[in-house]
Amino acid sequence: MTEYAIALGSNMGDRVKVLLGAVAAIDRMGTITAVAALYETEPIGGPDQPPYLNSVVVLETSDEPQEVLEKLQEIEAEAGRRRTTPWGPRTLDLDIITSDGLAVATETLQIPHPRASVRRFVLEPLAEIWPEADVGGGLSSSQALEGVQDQVVEIIAQKWADPGMWPPGT
Repeated sequence: MTEYAIALGSNMGDRVKVLLGAVAAIDRMGTITAVAALYETEPIGGPDQPPYLNSVVVLETSDEPQEVLEKLQEIEAEAGRRRTTPWGPRTLDLDIITSDGLAVATETLQIPHPRASVRRFVLEPLAEIWPEADVGGGLSSSQALEGVQDQVVEIIAQKWADPGMWPPGT
């Protein structure tokens, strides 16, 4: 079994409902062992767009990294994600940030995520639930978090995705 840290983001539609649906779908891929708090963040790069809600989950699964990526992309598509504008608004964004397995570097997937160590909206929730997670460059998530304190994230809710809340609306 391998543990994967998966970042979740949404800035279109009913963001909380979209993220709750994503957590439920990710849990069906294996077992979610941790869910970080929910944060609101300003977009980085790209066109003018609304703020994001972000979190991180840790998924334990026997799936290989490429399988995990493909399943996450299916979940995004089911949530209405369309890849039309680079860095543009999205109903759902799911990224593998890191894992406790071997590093991966292919055309379609890089683990640890190449920009994880410079994005507070990833590091804040990741360090909360997996402070020693490798985010590349010899840094743990908690170490990298110290270098991005100039980026603003606001905690919205601590226990927003308890298993009793899955599926959304129950």
